[in-house]
Amino acid sequence: MGNDLLNPTIENYVGNGSMIRRMFEAGIELKKRFGADKVYDFSLGNPDLPPPPEVKRALEKCAARAGEEFSIGYMPNAGYPALRDALAKKIGGEQKCELSAGNVLVTCGAAGGINVLFHAVLSAGDEVIVPAPYFVEYDFYAANFGGKLVPVATRDFTFELDFDALEKAFSAKTRAVIINSPNNPTGRIYTRSELTRLAALIDKMQKRFGRTIYLVSDEPYRFLNFDGAEIVPVFEVFENAVVIGSFSKNLSLAGERMGFVAVSPKIGDVAKVMGALTLCNRIQGFVNAPALGQQILLECLNAQVDLEIYRRRRAAMVKVLTDAGVEFTLPRGAFYFFVKSPVPDEREFVEALLAERVLVVPGRGFGVPGYVRIAFCVDEKVIASSAEGFASAVRKLKQK
Repeated sequence: MGNDLLNPTIENYVGNGSMIRRMFEAGIELKKRFGADKVYDFSLGNPDLPPPPEVKRALEKCAARAGEEFSIGYMPNAGYPALRDALAKKIGGEQKCELSAGNVLVTCGAAGGINVLFHAVLSAGDEVIVPAPYFVEYDFYAANFGGKLVPVATRDFTFELDFDALEKAFSAKTRAVIINSPNNPTGRIYTRSELTRLAALIDKMQKRFGRTIYLVSDEPYRFLNFDGAEIVPVFEVFENAVVIGSFSKNLSLAGERMGFVAVSPKIGDVAKVMGALTLCNRIQGFVNAPALGQQILLECLNAQVDLEIYRRRRAAMVKVLTDAGVEFTLPRGAFYFFVKSPVPDEREFVEALLAERVLVVPGRGFGVPGYVRIAFCVDEKVIASSAEGFASAVRKLKQK
């Protein structure tokens, strides 16, 4: 008695834990011991910038209207119609196609959107292919609905798609391919030639196995595009495409949990797919995305935090890593560096940095050992102050 309190799968998850969260919690303890200004925490992709002024104005407007025509009660499970209309125009512009409210579901963040989609389309045993490295929680999201994540290695150091490896990963159980561009943790933005080739491969496999295979584009970092690279509209390159996004990063509203799922108008039966997504939004217990968050978005859908701040932080991180002798590929988007460990087992690098009160996350948590992830969504002073810690850790490892 007493040893069967949990589902064994969840008990295993709890036992292994999330390396990102572990490092974040280690940072809290170090800050208690040494002071917050003596700890350099690059573990968690939690935006530190305040929301843009438009968000404050939207909140003030909501407060002024509360109790009058403004309601925070139940709404259609897919979200407020006015917001869905506005999202359809915005996403349609990005995807270079005409969308209506009937193509868009408002969700509890991108994470909620992915879970809703997987609930609607995955059957037990279905597989979801993902280029590695990848956002660690995709594994859990697929498993929530009996699915299995199938990671496929990308080209070492450049993180370009490896099409020979991708083709071998498809099977009769493949139901979706999920991509994240700009990518967490690498910052890579997939090119048009890559995504056109990927779309052709998925289409080939649909015909081979006689089933629909979705291309899912997870885009919460779309606005974090430092060099003006093309963010390829996946609706342009593939019929059975779904775009998922959030406003956690561009509006610094991570805690408000606002996101969306948008379905390509070229999918065979849009109404059927959207009906299933809306039902899954409800029966998973989300019911609907937060009412206040939706009202905020209606007022500031096209606002964003200052991209230049993140661009300066990227440059500051480049200097720190270069001076320390750390190998890296420059991220073109998002706010992460995925850098080569100076020793084969990156956990040694993580421990050496931890001794210098610098917190990063092992690459094996993202499916690729030998690297570490550094989240540079922190103040430039923190980045600059971490320089000696990075340099010291690398020196000590190379002297071993």
